[in-house]
Amino acid sequence: MSILVVTKRSGSIGKLHLNRWHLGAALFAGLTLAAGLVYTGIRIGQAEVAPDVMIEQLRQELAAQQAEVEAMRRKAEENMNALALRMGELKSHIIRLDALGERLIEMADLDKGEFDFRNAPGQGGPETVTDEAGGRTMTVADFLGELDELSRQIESRSLQLEVLEDLLMSRNLQDEVFPTGRPVKRGWISSYFGYRTDPFNGRIAHHDGIDIAGKEGSEVIAVASGVVTWAGPRYGYGNLVEINHGNGYVTRYGHNKEIVVKVGDTVKKGDTIAKMGSTGRSTGPHVHFEVHRNGKVVDPIRYVRAAR
Repeated sequence: MSILVVTKRSGSIGKLHLNRWHLGAALFAGLTLAAGLVYTGIRIGQAEVAPDVMIEQLRQELAAQQAEVEAMRRKAEENMNALALRMGELKSHIIRLDALGERLIEMADLDKGEFDFRNAPGQGGPETVTDEAGGRTMTVADFLGELDELSRQIESRSLQLEVLEDLLMSRNLQDEVFPTGRPVKRGWISSYFGYRTDPFNGRIAHHDGIDIAGKEGSEVIAVASGVVTWAGPRYGYGNLVEINHGNGYVTRYGHNKEIVVKVGDTVKKGDTIAKMGSTGRSTGPHVHFEVHRNGKVVDPIRYVRAAR
């Protein structure tokens, strides 16, 4: 291969003869130079550009990770706060149920040893795993689900116990205001309700109550809770005590030697209201006991026997 060479200064022409070896050497030299330039460019690029880019990328990645960690921390705090709030609600419900249970035990006259709300009920049995689900570890979702179910059960039991408490209270109140039992602690029935021979004139007359004879000065007691509406002398009754029990019931206690209550007093069932005597139209120490229902006199014997 021949190459013509023209010089600028002299304008002379020269010829250069190249064989295959020369061409190969020239090509190798060119490739080497090109590779060197590329390598040098890469090194320069790495030395001048890559560090800034890499640092910025690392900063962005670190910021993203920090934001993710912060979000996870906030979520964990929110979950813990929610669990703490729910736990506080459940504890307050448990305290309320314990107090309610204690009241129900007293109201229903149950054995406190059998229903002890201060200790957990007896439970047990051998451990058995029936399937894979029954033996797996509880997850957070399982725990939250169990917590919600427990909260619903506690609320339901609380409502049921409140209804039961209302029923027991109503029953106890009815028992308090419903006339039952004898108006004396000791004594015997000397005359029943209905028509009889009048002990003073011998004529047939209606007796509006029952007479219970006993020792003079013995206690006369209220057969139900109520308010005293009469406490003093009254024609035919001698010294009379009258009590209004509500629900249409009124009771009267006549011929007392002494009255120990006054009008407006609130009395409870079993309270002493007078001392037995023989004042008024009477032949001896006794208490004349009447029961009025809705303004009409009724036979007291059914109320006396109702306490048995």
